[in-house]
This record gives sequence, C-alpha cells and structure tokens, in this order.
Amino acid sequence: MKRIISPAGLRSLGCLAAAIGLVPAMLTLAAVAADTNRQVLVRDITSVEGVRENMLVGYGLVVGLRGTGDTQQTVFTVQTLANAMQKMGVLIPPSTAVVKNVAAVFITASLPPFARPGTRLDVTVSSVGDARSLEGGVLLMSGLHGPDGQVYAEAQGPLVMGGYSAGSGANRKDVNAANVGLIPQGAMVERDTSVDLSGFKTVSLLLRNPDFTTASDIADAINKEFQKPIANALDNSRVDVNVAAASSQSVTVLISRVQNLVLRVHTPAKIVINERTGTIVMGGDVKLSPVSVIHGNLSIQVVTSYDVAAVLPVPSGAGSPEGDKKGKNDGPITLQPVVVPQTNLSTNDDAAQTMRLDEGANVDELVKGLHAIGTTAHDVVAILQAIRAEGGMQADLEVQ
Repeated sequence: MKRIISPAGLRSLGCLAAAIGLVPAMLTLAAVAADTNRQVLVRDITSVEGVRENMLVGYGLVVGLRGTGDTQQTVFTVQTLANAMQKMGVLIPPSTAVVKNVAAVFITASLPPFARPGTRLDVTVSSVGDARSLEGGVLLMSGLHGPDGQVYAEAQGPLVMGGYSAGSGANRKDVNAANVGLIPQGAMVERDTSVDLSGFKTVSLLLRNPDFTTASDIADAINKEFQKPIANALDNSRVDVNVAAASSQSVTVLISRVQNLVLRVHTPAKIVINERTGTIVMGGDVKLSPVSVIHGNLSIQVVTSYDVAAVLPVPSGAGSPEGDKKGKNDGPITLQPVVVPQTNLSTNDDAAQTMRLDEGANVDELVKGLHAIGTTAHDVVAILQAIRAEGGMQADLEVQ
C-alpha cells in the first residue's frame, strides 16, 4: 500500500532534514566559539622592551586650606614656605610664619612613553606633615623629577578630593582619605622623552606571565605571519624579532602587526589561597587524581554559671571588735547567700560527610563537592592543603 504525502508534509520533512543537517554545523560553531574564548592578542600578554612608563616625584606646597594645614611643629613646612616667599621677593623669618593654611606635600605621576613637551599628566598629591585635610587646596608650581634627578614636568592646580574630614575630637567624621588628592591633567611635560624606534635593530617582546610554551607559540605565530623565520624565543619571558629580516616599512608598523596576532594562552595549573580572608582562586586547568574527602564538625562548649546554692545564718556582730571583746556575738541574725559556680560541658559531633572525586576531576567538580558536604572557606583551605600533601592535586599551591 502506497502512502501519499501531502505538500505540507513534504515541507515539514524538508524542514526536519534541514534542521538535522544544521546540528553538526551548530556543534562546530560552538566548538569554534569556545576555542575563540581562549584566544588573546599578543598585545595583551606582552610589552615591548624599552617602551615603558617612568615614575616622577616632586615636593611642593598646597595653599588655601581652611585651617587644616600643617602645625608649627612641622618644621620643613615652615622652611619651605619661607623659601617660597623669598623667591617671590618677600623675606620673612621662618619663626614668624604661620602654616595652618599650608601643607607640605609629595607629588607623584607616571611619565608615559613617547611623551613630548606639552603633554598633560594626571598627578597625585599626598600630605607629608600632620595636615588634617587638603580639601579646597591649590598646589603651587612644583617640579617633578625622574630617577636621574632631572625635572621632566611641572605640576600646579586645584586638588580634587575623594574624601573629606569634618569636626574635631570625638565628633570628627572622616570619609575616605582627606590627605590625598588628585589634579587631573595637572602637570605638563617639559622634557622630550620619546624613544626613537628607527634605531631598533631588534624588537624584544617581554611576556607578562613567563611561560616557555607561550613564548614558543608567539615566535611561531610571528614566523607564520611573515612567512619567514624572523622571530626567536630566547627563554620563557622574551621573544626577539629581527627588524631587518621582517622587511617592514617601519618599526611602528612591524610592532602593530605583531601585537595584533592571535594565539592561545596556556594558563598554568595553580591554586592561590589567602588564609587570612579565606579567599581561594583556582585555575580551570587544575586536575585531581582519585581522592576521597571525609569532613565532619566537632565542637566542644564549656559554660560556667553561678547559682545561689544555700543561705547561711550570720550574726550581725560577727567579726566586729566589740563582739570579739565580749567573746560572743550578740544582736540579730542576718542571712548571707552563698554563690556556687556550676560548670556545664556540652559537645556537638556532626556526622561525617564524604565526597568522592574520580580520575581527571576538575575545579568545578571539586567546588561543588565541597559545598555539598557543607564546608566553609577555611575548611576548603585545610582540605586543599591536605589533598596537595597527599599528592592528589596536580597543581602548584600558593599560600599568601
């Protein structure tokens, strides 16, 4: 008997076949997407040797405070103010200077690579003396020095505070840090510190997380991109690229091309534990050998209470000089309570909970299992240390 399929049925079968055909493709796309999530750019895991920031530091005065500046006991503030006034043509004895509206501060900033005269920098201003607050203050022009002692920038401007301090004594209210302020774009670069890339014969990439496999993969990706061996991994933290062999139009273009390459990163199997806070961070590649964990809670509580056990009759004249002279205790009888301590001991021994992990178990299974048996963060720290000592954890354990 032949079965006749209507046009609507043919359309349904066609849709079903198309859906079945899409399943392998969807699985493939999901696998590709999962693989892409583990890929990073070379720029995100490396830095170029010689292209870095430099630290700047300076010393200056913040003025315009509302009586919250340094006290007279801060000698260097008084001396600095006298020197600043002398530069302005005003000569004053340091002993007569009142500095309650002035505070001595340190100024810090980061000088970015390729900074040129006129580049603006953010600066942080921090109190040096005993000033209570820098709120409302203005930093006078101060030089920012580099490690070599040269002045690379000048800073000046009003402070932006992230906190405040109000009141005094027991009624004082402090919010965040009132002795540290920020001056956005408050410094201007005065000295050219740009690096001449045209003189680079070799571009060295420094890995932020040293790893031999990652360094080798970076060199292979560069050689594949340029289709010739121009990169070489020297060790687990450095990859050298030959500029001449790359035949690039400029070093800048070469660095840009290299930094935009994509590769997979191999994260080490490592567990970081902070016993003070109970914080545990575990990498996804941590693997466990077959292990069983038995966890139970035992608590012992000792409580001492004081009860009135009896009442003893005591003559009112007992122990007095008059009663002792007469040799007897006359007078009315008083009742004196006697307090007796009562010590109670109680124990609570919970039933042990068991967790079993099979070969190749990962971090997710471990965490779920530990939560299932009712462990706390500090219990997990002890359990992980025990598993590591037993040899069931194939990962580095770092305790902070």
